[in-house]
Amino acid sequence: MSADLKVDKHYDLIIIGTGSGNSIPGPEFDDKSIAIVEKGTFGGTCLNVGCIPTKMFVHPADIALAARESGQLGLSSQVYRVDWPAIVSRIFDQRIDLIAEGGEAYRRGPETPNIDVYDQHARFVGERTIRTGDSVISADQVVIAAGSRPMIPEQIAESGVTVHTNETIMRLEQQPQSIVIVGGGFIAMEFAHVFDALGTKVHIVSRSGLMRLLDADICARVNEDSAKRYDVRVGRTVASAVEDHRGITVTLDDGATITADVLLVATGRIPNGDQMDLDKGGIEMTDDGRVAVDEFGRSTSAEGVWALGDVSSPFMLKHVANAEMRTVRHNLLHPEDLQKLPHDHVPSAVFTNPQIATVGMTERQARQAGHNVTVKIQRYGDVAYGWAMEDTTGICKLIADKDTGKLLGAHYYGPQASTLIQQLITVMAFDLDVRDVATKQYWIHPALPEVTENALLGLEF
Repeated sequence: MSADLKVDKHYDLIIIGTGSGNSIPGPEFDDKSIAIVEKGTFGGTCLNVGCIPTKMFVHPADIALAARESGQLGLSSQVYRVDWPAIVSRIFDQRIDLIAEGGEAYRRGPETPNIDVYDQHARFVGERTIRTGDSVISADQVVIAAGSRPMIPEQIAESGVTVHTNETIMRLEQQPQSIVIVGGGFIAMEFAHVFDALGTKVHIVSRSGLMRLLDADICARVNEDSAKRYDVRVGRTVASAVEDHRGITVTLDDGATITADVLLVATGRIPNGDQMDLDKGGIEMTDDGRVAVDEFGRSTSAEGVWALGDVSSPFMLKHVANAEMRTVRHNLLHPEDLQKLPHDHVPSAVFTNPQIATVGMTERQARQAGHNVTVKIQRYGDVAYGWAMEDTTGICKLIADKDTGKLLGAHYYGPQASTLIQQLITVMAFDLDVRDVATKQYWIHPALPEVTENALLGLEF
């Protein structure tokens, strides 16, 4: 920091970002002066452009798809009209935007007199010192919780066409008749489901297959089922894109072209640390662009600096960011009793249709780690509630260690996957023997958790 740089105000704590970071200040911080810096909308990615609004689109999409597929249950039903503006208004005007505005008003209001809010971008100008707008502020402790942003491939970004990401696609004024989605991960697959279920023609362009990091058996089913539902171009990239009165036309690397009303890019996310001049604060980054932190969430190179969430975590998941926030909050308050970041048994779910949920190792990872592996794949359609749903695609795959009876991984592809997996997250978190889990509790018949029961009973020891 330059010797002649004037610091306008010094705080006990600066928090950069109002996603999970905004949950740090509670009553136990009332005696501390705090600055919160947020250049965008209060609430972060999850509230405004991520987990929550996407699921509010997914729910009506699930209902619409169920109506479309109801014939197999002896019903004749369909969705006659999708009121896209009404869906958007319900989600944002009536819920999300009000929560975001209320969160900022609360932090600026008399309820938290020890907190100042700054609404300009934060860049480091020295050790624990940042410039935000026209102000320069410093603090004894700094928490970087600045999140991440969508990554747009260079050839698309330079094409000059209108590109949507998760940050803009949900606020379209009208539902498109067709859409090209570039990417094959969480975000791409959730939006593919939403738009297709509501009546939009969906084209997916994926360089390396859909959901390629899943267990091989789950991945194969996702790709097979998706190819039946969408126009999927796997192993392809976008070479160029142009926009005219017809919409957007993308040319793929094999020369094929696709024309659609809207282009959505969902090819991954970039941690935002590279936009903050971290080097001027003495803050190191990892090779993949994250703020480098130790097992307690502290910067590996800058004293008094902490980081959490997408900007530093190997897991870009809201429930992980929240857990890291609780750990960093504890460590700020109790430096004599530091807790480690909770990165064991991290689960994830994809709210496409069917849902996908996973925790722990894939079969390949378990075998590569040297475990004596036992595996069971249980079909939804082989239990009573699966019959009731006429389910033909859902599976639960469990991987366990034959020698210890410990669960190594659990993977669901089917209805209620994000809920069913929770029981097995508990099994792993509390280090239970799956042989006991299978036999020493009741499983309600004929509820869907019988899929899990049968999978456990099917493991061979």
